[in-house]
Amino acid sequence: MPYLGSEDVVKELKKALCNPHIQADRLRYRNVIQRVIRHMTQGLDMSGVFMEMVKASATVDIVQKKLVYLYMCTYAPLKPDLALLAINTLCKDCSDPNPMVRGLALRSMCSLRMPGVQEYIQQPILNGLRDKASYVRRVAVLGCAKMHNLHGDSEVDGALVNELYSLLRDQDPIVVVNCLRSLEEILKQEGGVVINKPIAHHLLNRMSKLDQWGQAEVLNFLLRYQPRSEEELFDILNLLDSFLKSSSPGVVMGATKLFLILAKKFPHVQTDVLVRVKGPLLAACSSESRELCFAALCHVRQILHSLPGHFSSHYKKFFCSYSEPHYIKLQKVEVLCELVNDENVQQVLEELRGYCTDVSADFSQAAIFAIGGIARTYTDQCVQILTELLGLRQEHITTVVVQTFRDLVWLCPQCTEAVCQALPGCEENIQDSEGKQALIWLLGVHGERIPNAPYVLEDFVENVKSETFPAVKMELLTALLRLFLSRPAECQDMLGRLLYYCIEEEKDMAVRDRGLFYYRLLLVGIDEVKRILCSPKSDPSLGLLEDPAERPVNSWASDFNTLVPVYGRARWATISKCQGAKQHGPELPNTASFATSGSLIPEENKETIQELPDSGALMLVPNLQLTAEYFEKTWLSLKVAHQQVLPWQGAVHADTLQMALQVVNIQTIAMSRAGARPWKAYLSAQDDTGCLFLTELLLEPENSEIQISVKQNEARTETLNSFISVLETVIGTIGDIKS
Repeated sequence: MPYLGSEDVVKELKKALCNPHIQADRLRYRNVIQRVIRHMTQGLDMSGVFMEMVKASATVDIVQKKLVYLYMCTYAPLKPDLALLAINTLCKDCSDPNPMVRGLALRSMCSLRMPGVQEYIQQPILNGLRDKASYVRRVAVLGCAKMHNLHGDSEVDGALVNELYSLLRDQDPIVVVNCLRSLEEILKQEGGVVINKPIAHHLLNRMSKLDQWGQAEVLNFLLRYQPRSEEELFDILNLLDSFLKSSSPGVVMGATKLFLILAKKFPHVQTDVLVRVKGPLLAACSSESRELCFAALCHVRQILHSLPGHFSSHYKKFFCSYSEPHYIKLQKVEVLCELVNDENVQQVLEELRGYCTDVSADFSQAAIFAIGGIARTYTDQCVQILTELLGLRQEHITTVVVQTFRDLVWLCPQCTEAVCQALPGCEENIQDSEGKQALIWLLGVHGERIPNAPYVLEDFVENVKSETFPAVKMELLTALLRLFLSRPAECQDMLGRLLYYCIEEEKDMAVRDRGLFYYRLLLVGIDEVKRILCSPKSDPSLGLLEDPAERPVNSWASDFNTLVPVYGRARWATISKCQGAKQHGPELPNTASFATSGSLIPEENKETIQELPDSGALMLVPNLQLTAEYFEKTWLSLKVAHQQVLPWQGAVHADTLQMALQVVNIQTIAMSRAGARPWKAYLSAQDDTGCLFLTELLLEPENSEIQISVKQNEARTETLNSFISVLETVIGTIGDIKS
């Protein structure tokens, strides 16, 4: 909407543009045109001076022409009756003796977005491709791609493609790079530009004359060429060797990726390349550009998957600075955990200890979890640091330390004694649900080693009525019954009181059912209780927390120098497919009623794409916000309305599944870590009538099946069936279910 008073401004400027005295003074005339452009960018409707601005293009002043062309490209689509006059003016300037004017006019013509303009720009573009001036050829080559986009779905002009291929031999290096870009756009449906042996060798020989942007672009195109012989392969690698020392991180990364792809049959060559690229990557990790630093750290982590300890001698490069943003600090902490060895463990742990008292609670907790990860190898030193952190009596620190202790005693039974000695007194500084559950579990399983364990649990029993988390109450029941088996005299009375409360007064059905179960179990006999509850107290072979196996370089070489290390392979595949669907297919509506417009899963995880059913009666509300506490309370108060089991193949790609569910407005409340057994996920959705759907996904990898349980706050069979249909299709697509 034009600003108030714009009509007076237009009249004033129109009068000034028509004033012969102003036209005679070049500087005054240019200043008036600049005022027009300034008002245009501020939102005023300046289309009323279109004729006067077209006349102003008849000048030898390049700056004035640029301003006028900018104006014409903006308002030509809004003034179709006057646009032809603008096109004629631009066509005339395409034959100007000055190459700067010719290139500027051609670029402006190609920027016009209006129907029927193709027939006017085709000939000037063809003339521009044969122009003597390199600047005009650069513009004309890019104009070919713009013209192809204006034509839409029309057939590719073979003569134009041949002309562009011939221009790959152009003397100007920028023309060569622009040709590659245009051919890639024009031949997108055919798979892009074809790189054969003559083209590949020509591009390699011209690499040194290109700028850094051009070199990075050409290196990306050269990935499509496969050498015919081993001799040719090493000739190409020798030519690329100097680009590993480039000052541009983009060129170094592009050359590294090309090395890794071409040398896929020579692992020793790949290792040598990764050793040589260590310096540029470390420099990028210390870059002032936060985006570059984060991307470099993600690539460092990717390399460490195949070469553990590759950067161990430079571990200090990954120490965090106070001024660094949160996401970079988290990446550096992850890298530090993978670089720990016998020589640097003391220094790394001291650094992580300092992070544990950071002002950011999230970063502090991440550092504590990192120490817990290192504790699997260097148990004594890490347990000592974690014990000292308990002495700070900070709630967020104590909570995470206790959770870390709980995981440690599973993997490292030798640290159980030290953990039990550190626990007394920490219950005063734990308020959240996760911390309470971890502490109660430790007191129940290892209570015979902790002198005050019954008295700590007694405090929880006395305050059970004010406890808001049902999970804490259920953990308390189990822990107290376990401790009763080893210390019956101290626990008998409080166990009776807790069972009475849970059975007679507790409103949460899950807690009440567990209390009844334990009561009836005690009636059967103490031997039966021991048989059921006395499970192993540790399991060093627990697969969830084991270190992942080393991966060969070829497993991720194709992902190097892309966004895959940043997002993860599954998530990036989903993002790419969704972007492709928006560009080339119908957009997904904001409801659960939609048709297939692009795959939501990576190619390696599927065979066919199943069409999603059109559930016309179901309209799921987007952006539903449910807290975990509300979900848990509602879930436990409802009965299961539908339950079924589906076959499942392969691993769980949590990010892909979450993204796919979000597309259909199904929100993820909680999800297990990758590799957890069993793996669980809790989902929520609500339709436009207010009907709430709560879902539990339970995956048992050893059974190769996934169990779906759905609860509904209103009993409506038709709506439930529609929701199940959508959910089943999404899960079937992601999990590659074969019906």
